Amino acid sequence: MKPWYEALFENYARRYDGEGFTHGTLGECDFLERELGGERVRLLDVGCGTGRHAIELAKRGFSVVGVDLSEAQIRRAREKAKEAGADVEFRQGDARELPFENEFDAAIMICEGGFSLMETDAMDYAILKGAARALKPGGKFVFTALNALFPILRSTDFLSEPTQENGSAESEMEFDLATFRQSGKVTFTDDDDVERTIETNERFYAPSEIRWRLESLGFRSVEIFGAKLGAFSREDKPTPDDFELLTIATK
Repeated sequence: MKPWYEALFENYARRYDGEGFTHGTLGECDFLERELGGERVRLLDVGCGTGRHAIELAKRGFSVVGVDLSEAQIRRAREKAKEAGADVEFRQGDARELPFENEFDAAIMICEGGFSLMETDAMDYAILKGAARALKPGGKFVFTALNALFPILRSTDFLSEPTQENGSAESEMEFDLATFRQSGKVTFTDDDDVERTIETNERFYAPSEIRWRLESLGFRSVEIFGAKLGAFSREDKPTPDDFELLTIATK
């Protein structure tokens, strides 16, 4: 049986672009451009999906390589890049086995991008390790992760009601305080207009967990903020009201 994240994205690319959480792309790229620079910056987009950040950043002068496990997502990303006239190198590949070493000035991993979706903490760590290896000394790594403080401090309200996100809905959620993992079911309509339901399992992270993992990989600076959809900012300290955390780490 395929892992849930492979089953979800095997035929869910065009409809994915209609989900509410994809609507903050321009604002997020504004922040990334300010944070990382622009022209001549070689950028790795880990778990690039349909290329929404990669394409926009390429249009702004970044040299971008996007990697994603889903063939359907990569195929759609290439279509969108062609339509936009953007020069992006999209590769189908596993974020746990990134083949790069000291090649990039910066890396991003937005809206999880594989991280938090894996079956084990070791697999998540392999993603971070690969990104760290891909960066040149002094390179920056900007990514988001699910915030464990959010469900811990509102477990009853968080799990009791199904959530709706445009074409998809989550239900029957359970949050395990021993592992910081949320299991549940997501119902969505795929690109062939077939409604499907799959069981999910996602890892939420406390800020301190992210920090020590990155420090163990040699990052000399690790800063963590609250992640607001379409409005990333260094002014937002992480709080239990933030569903995601924004991390900025320098190698």
